[in-house]
Amino acid sequence: MNDIIRNIEAAQLKENAPEFRVGDTVKVYGKIKEGNRERIQVFEGTVLKKQGGSTRATFTVRKNSNGVGVEKTWPLHSPNVEKVEVVRKGKVRRAKLNYLRDRVGKAAKVKELVK
Repeated sequence: MNDIIRNIEAAQLKENAPEFRVGDTVKVYGKIKEGNRERIQVFEGTVLKKQGGSTRATFTVRKNSNGVGVEKTWPLHSPNVEKVEVVRKGKVRRAKLNYLRDRVGKAAKVKELVK
């Protein structure tokens, strides 16, 4: 039974899964269905966390919109996620950036990783 589930999940994986890490600023191009029309909406923000594995992998992106923090969790291998584009790399030392929720203004920024 386990092999059957593993084979089904392997078929649903994206071949070109986007490469990004926690702390990166990304643009997520998500498909939105309005009635019978479909369009792509861009959600740009900082990656707070990545979790799960295989087809259940998700990532959470946080942005500030009109002074209000907005978080959205996206499934990594979903067909509704068109692409994930890395705008800039972030320099962080932990796996989950939950402390950013309490920060306001410049304190909520993540340093840029310069190589």
